[in-house]
This record gives sequence, C-alpha cells and structure tokens, in this order.
Amino acid sequence: MSKTNNNKKRVLYVENGIGYGGAIICLRYLVRHLDRERFEPMVVTGRTGTQYQEISNEAAWLHISDRHIDVINMQRKLATLHWPDTIIGMRFLLRQLLARLDDVANFIPFFMHLLWSTWRFKPHLIHVNNEPLCNRAALLVGKILGIPIICHVRGEQKGSWLMRWLYGIPHHFIAVSEWISSSIGQVNVPPSKRTVIYDGIELQKLDLHADGTVFRKKYNIPEDAFVVGLVGLLIPWKGQRLFLEATRQLMRDIPNIAILIVGGTPDECYSFEQELRTLANESDFNGKVIFTGHVVDMPTVYNGLDIVVSASTSPEPLGTMIIECLTMARPLVAPQHGGAVEMVDHEHTGLLFLPNDATDLAVKIKRFYDSVELRETLGTAAREKALATFAVEEHARHVQKIYDEFLTEYQQGYPT
Repeated sequence: MSKTNNNKKRVLYVENGIGYGGAIICLRYLVRHLDRERFEPMVVTGRTGTQYQEISNEAAWLHISDRHIDVINMQRKLATLHWPDTIIGMRFLLRQLLARLDDVANFIPFFMHLLWSTWRFKPHLIHVNNEPLCNRAALLVGKILGIPIICHVRGEQKGSWLMRWLYGIPHHFIAVSEWISSSIGQVNVPPSKRTVIYDGIELQKLDLHADGTVFRKKYNIPEDAFVVGLVGLLIPWKGQRLFLEATRQLMRDIPNIAILIVGGTPDECYSFEQELRTLANESDFNGKVIFTGHVVDMPTVYNGLDIVVSASTSPEPLGTMIIECLTMARPLVAPQHGGAVEMVDHEHTGLLFLPNDATDLAVKIKRFYDSVELRETLGTAAREKALATFAVEEHARHVQKIYDEFLTEYQQGYPT
C-alpha cells in the first residue's frame, strides 16, 4: 500500500455501493483495462465477500468495513412501527438517534481508516464510484489531503442542502447517461464540470452462442416453457414486485409461462426477498415463479430466457444488465424513463413500457410472445447498437482522458 518508485500516477478507487451489482462490475472492467504503463490503481470497498476479494487479482484491493452496526435495517424496522407516532416528536427523535449511531459506529471508523490508508498510498487522484452522499468519507479525505476528486454518478440526485454542499467538493463528475448529467445540473453543477461517459463492459466475453438449455435444466424449466425473466439485485426499486403483478396478468394468455427472478439479495434486503417469495407463492402463480439467486454465468441466463425484463420503478441510471442484454441480442422490455430511454430505441432495439404500469408491461411482454419475428429483428438491432456504443475499451479511454486533464492541472507534490 506504500507508494512505488515509478512514474505511474496512482489512482484510488472507492466503492461504497449497496451490494455487488452493476456499479462495482463496471469499476472492475475499468480497472482491468486501465493503461498500467501510466496508472497504478488501488480499490477500496466497504463490502467484502468472494466477488470483492477477486478484485485483488486485478489491482491492489483493500476492504474497509462501512458497516459495523446494521443501522439501515434498524431504520426500516422503525418505519414499520406505529407506536412512535403516539408520542409527539418520538419518531423524529428515534430517527436522529439512529443517524447519530450510524455516524459513530459506521461512518467515523470508515473515514479514519480511509484517511490513514489514503495518506499511505499517496494517490494523485481519487475516483469515487458512486454519488457523493454514500461516498462523503472519500470526499472529505480528498479535501483534507488536497487530492483532486473525480465522482462517478450513477443515480438521480435530489437538491437537498447536504447534497448541494457535497456536490461542491469533487473537481469533476462522470455521469453514466445524459439523464444523470441533467440530474447533476439540478444541484448546481455547471456543464463544464460534468462529462457523460456510458459504462463499458467486456462485450467480447459475452458468448452469443452460450447454451441456454444448461440454465433451464438447472432450474427444471420445461423445454416448451416460455421463459420471462427479470435480472437485477433484489432491491425494492428494481421492480420485482411490479414484474410479478404484470406476469400475474399473463397467466391465462401464456399458459406455458415460466417467471424467473434472477439476482442476488443484499444483506439489508432479505426482508424484501421474503415479501417477494410470499407473493410468488400465491395460488395465481401456480408455482411458476423461480428465484435463482446470484448467477455467475450470465450468457447462459440471457440465452435461457425468451424475454428479458428491466422493471425499475425509479429511473435506472444506465443499467449494466441492459447493456448485456442488448449485446446478447435478446428481446428486452424496459421502462420508459431514466437511462433506459437513451439505451433502448423503442420498436427498434427493444420495447419500452409506461413506468410503474404493470398492465402496460404485460402488454409489451405479450407482444414479444406473439411474434418470433419481432423478437429476432429487435434482438439483432440491439446487438449492433451495443457493440457500437458500450465497448469497455472506449469507456476506459474516455475516463483516462479526464484523468490526464486533471493530473496536468493539479500537481500534488507527492514524489513519483
């Protein structure tokens, strides 16, 4: 973790996402394709586990726990209680106590460890992989040590006073879509401080001819089943509940339907998974809902699905799953908001449905079910667009261009 005696510029990446999803996957692709003749990366993650530990095969990796006490679940439990409302001000007081507990037990230890580790690594640049609020510790570390900060924003931003203050710290912002860039503008970040760079993935590693029957057999899906699957972490805003409501409406029209929910569950969302399983066990579904959990071999998943669905109830910043699906030439149904509108050309590379409208989602799924030709035509066009737009090599080149601009402008005084 100490500095090395070469002319490479050291870049510290800090990832504090909710779980192992699109953000950390795209970060791994970026680090993997970084020009190692010029840059030396180090990745800090607040979470650990096998997938995070694998980062050490590609870059220096350090786990600094961002959760010693699970305050998030405490806050969710508080939201379900009714008795605090019987005493004036009690709910507000309890919320404040939990917030301060989070500061003392989680934020301060993470901040102090990150400050020490950053001082030892002596980076020329800090690249935070998510929006400022969940990476405020990294922002403060950069400000204290005088290190320029690039902030990779992957979600819609609200204009609270805290958010506006935090957005004044980074020197530049990378937005994953035009929609996200506009959102950053709403918290007083000028256009000169933000650049849109679409996420890139290793498209060549997505095997177009992967055997989808392997995936189907693993979950005992009948050969004649019409398989519709939602791919994404089991998080409320990813839309699994909406997806189930839409497919419930299709049980009569598509009697051979198989309904798949593909994705792992972050620690703090296990209660949500249980809610989904309870819903899926209702008699209307006739036992046709399958939960796969996290799946590593995604090409077999995409080729094992007849239709892939993104049903996010909040606008998706961009969506790694959508990029993968387009690359695999699969029929895709996605909501008509957020980054999906930039990625999916309605009636050309996929179908868009009215956000949060289960009936319209069901209609779009039925359209694909009714027409093999539509599925094949849109899938072919989707792959062509993905290959031209989302190559990781182009993504890395654009990000490194930003690094070069700021490393020229900001001289840290660290020995190289």
